[in-house]
Amino acid sequence: MLKVTLEQWRMFWAVAEYGGFNQAANAIHKSQSSIHHAVHKLEESLGVKLLQTKGRKTVLTDAGELMLRRANFLLDEAGKVEAVAQSLSDGIESRLRIAVDEIFPQELLYQVLDETSKHFPLLRIELQESVLTGASELLEKSEVDIAISPYPLKEGFSEELCQIEFVAVANPEHPLHSLKAPLTLQDLKTHRQIVVRDSAISAQKDVGWLGANQRWTVSHMRTSIDMISSGLGFAWLPLPAIVAELDSGNLKPLPLQQERRRSALLYLMFNDADRLGPAARHFIGELRYQTMNMPTSEQIIDD
Repeated sequence: MLKVTLEQWRMFWAVAEYGGFNQAANAIHKSQSSIHHAVHKLEESLGVKLLQTKGRKTVLTDAGELMLRRANFLLDEAGKVEAVAQSLSDGIESRLRIAVDEIFPQELLYQVLDETSKHFPLLRIELQESVLTGASELLEKSEVDIAISPYPLKEGFSEELCQIEFVAVANPEHPLHSLKAPLTLQDLKTHRQIVVRDSAISAQKDVGWLGANQRWTVSHMRTSIDMISSGLGFAWLPLPAIVAELDSGNLKPLPLQQERRRSALLYLMFNDADRLGPAARHFIGELRYQTMNMPTSEQIIDD
């Protein structure tokens, strides 16, 4: 039998988290005496002093700091167990939250969402479109259930989903297309580059070639495509997103000597498979099937 209860660990965590017994009592709506009693029983059962008083402050002992790290893990796992049980008792989930990087092919995404909704007509789907590390951050904060991102999780499930090819493009009337010789990266430096801002809040990244002396940064891929189609700059854009512009002639691949095309790997990610309901599992299965049958870059465009 365990010497201490989960509730005692929770009381200890609250004192450490909020900086004292009185603060903990206000935060978790328990009496100060009940928290004192729980922490005292915890220390007595373990035979270890976890907290000490310094002046008017209650602080952790060295042993307390070590045990708090273990307690955090224990409480987090207990929360996950309860969440899994809740999912099982609820049966089919009523809501599915998905974060998808904007470079993922939209038409393919729409097909997967539509197929999922046909099987689960009462399901509410919440889609958040993101850039770079944005989808990963949303998943790490548990603000979504599933993410498609170019940045895999440090913890949780990350599976290679598909490669997205990028091609360097500009409007056919852009000055870069008037140069007679094949272009070098040095040629690009004197022209405006359009880049898309990372949608993450905590730790934004800049990726790709950023050597242009003049750069415009926008928040959405669609804005970048519209600007470049209008002749306002150049960029490497995801090939599936610009098929219509290439077909209409509003965009034309740049004749670079090297790095005309680049690629990015997208990952399918979620935190805990046991917490995914039937609708989420159906979405993942359909997503895997559709990406396996994605057209290749050669099928999309032939330079």
